[in-house]
Amino acid sequence: MAYNDKVKLDNYYHYVEPWWQDAYRASQLTYDYNLTRITEVQKRDEILRDLFAKVGEKPLIEPPFHCDRGFFTTIGNNFYANFGFTLLDSGEVVIGDDVQIGPNVTICTASHPVHPEERIQGGIINEPVHIGNNVWIGAHVFIGPGVHIGDNAVIGAGSIVIRDIPANTVAVGNPCRVLRQITDADRMDEKTRQNYVGNADL
Repeated sequence: MAYNDKVKLDNYYHYVEPWWQDAYRASQLTYDYNLTRITEVQKRDEILRDLFAKVGEKPLIEPPFHCDRGFFTTIGNNFYANFGFTLLDSGEVVIGDDVQIGPNVTICTASHPVHPEERIQGGIINEPVHIGNNVWIGAHVFIGPGVHIGDNAVIGAGSIVIRDIPANTVAVGNPCRVLRQITDADRMDEKTRQNYVGNADL
């Protein structure tokens, strides 16, 4: 069994040589990405496809961003992440289609043992993070290990997400909690529509 496959299955590992090699690889690729110009669309696309396990159509991540491993992460179509995106993906991350991420968002699959005698041994505990389709994540959100966010959910700015968020809900807070369901009442009124920059068919 390959080392990275074993890491995914075990969900716990120590800081050993293959781990550092993987981290160096991801660090170099994200460094290269962060040096690209806005006009270097093809180069950015190639780096992301080299970094991640799978990437859909039209990905865009605004530099700077940081990524721990890369090859455990799958990203769907039309993905957008604003400035300061941090992906601590030493475990599995699955991101669906049409996901929008605000500035300075962190997705983290890793944690450490709470007991000091276990923590001092240097191990990491991983739990997968899954984000559904058409999810909007506001600025300065932290998404912790083991979290699943359902389709069409909206996560309010500054939230600390440490438990699952169901589909079609607005959730906010520390810890993040469901505020309400998304309904037709959330459609834009005429005044808001006039100020909207985007798809003219809306």
